[in-house]
Amino acid sequence: MFRLPLLIALSLLIAFGGGIWSTLVALDATVGFGAIRLGAWEAFPQAQTINADPYAKAHRANGGKLLLGSAEGLSFTASVDDAGARLDGNCTYVISGQTPPTRAWTLFVTGEDRLPPSPDAERPQALNSRIVLRRADGSFEVTVSSGAFPGNWLSTTPNQPFRLVLTLLDTPTAGSSGLIDLTMPKLSKTGCSHA
Repeated sequence: MFRLPLLIALSLLIAFGGGIWSTLVALDATVGFGAIRLGAWEAFPQAQTINADPYAKAHRANGGKLLLGSAEGLSFTASVDDAGARLDGNCTYVISGQTPPTRAWTLFVTGEDRLPPSPDAERPQALNSRIVLRRADGSFEVTVSSGAFPGNWLSTTPNQPFRLVLTLLDTPTAGSSGLIDLTMPKLSKTGCSHA
């Protein structure tokens, strides 16, 4: 007597549960389509526009973030180095070179949760174009490591993967179709400690 309703309830539970689970996995797996990859850096120029694909719109709604318009800026993310290896908190990396033309930029370290650093963090997890130390030619070098370094240094958490987020603000490249020709800073691994 209760066998048929139980089978129907079980089927609905599997269908709805599987659908919700697969949607959440898809939202965590990608920001959307139309990614542009420049070395280690990846951007989704259409993700913040009205022409964004459904996955990008759902990702934006799920994150609850206020995103930049296409004329306001462009955000690049790196989860691998220039050699394609995953960024690891036990390793030391150097970001060197120059950013594309921009009025200002920010660079910060984030975990897999993609949340920006806490403003009350004891160690430096963010830099911007106003405070970065530069060479005479305008280029810069930032060390990303769990141990302290002189000069420009961003702190990571040991034994955890991380991402780097470079946001170009008020840049002509955000509304340009010439994104492929941009030169991004190099992101290279200099060593690892297996503590």
